[in-house]
Amino acid sequence: MTSQIREILPPATASAFPALSQLRPTLVGTADFVRIVDEVQRLEGYRLVGVFERGQPSALAVAGFRVRHSLSAGRFLYVDDLSTIASARRQGYARRLLDWLLDEARQLECAQVHLDSGVGLDRADAHRLYLNTGMTITAHHFAVPLRPAT
Repeated sequence: MTSQIREILPPATASAFPALSQLRPTLVGTADFVRIVDEVQRLEGYRLVGVFERGQPSALAVAGFRVRHSLSAGRFLYVDDLSTIASARRQGYARRLLDWLLDEARQLECAQVHLDSGVGLDRADAHRLYLNTGMTITAHHFAVPLRPAT
């Protein structure tokens, strides 16, 4: 394989934007994305990892994640974002990222890995991937919007 997985650190945060903007179409632009990730989310423990082809500046697939603690799960790795650019889908990049995340969770001594995923026919491929990786559907996630997300 000519691709490699590597953590995306500042000042390279923008290299995650093309892939993540496919999952999060409300992102208004690269500069705002970098500001939110670097000035807000990283301070909360958010990390980015991506799959890069040799010589390419942007990641083909990206995962955003953080370690959390809860009474129900103990220490766990939570996957906030997992996305592949449309032209690179069905080539195994997301599966490689999930495998990397599982290994990272083990190294960080997490008891579990969690991921929420939207529902709908457009999410069937993603759900199949999660189930094939050994994930199970363990809960319904409920939310009440109080104001638009920032």
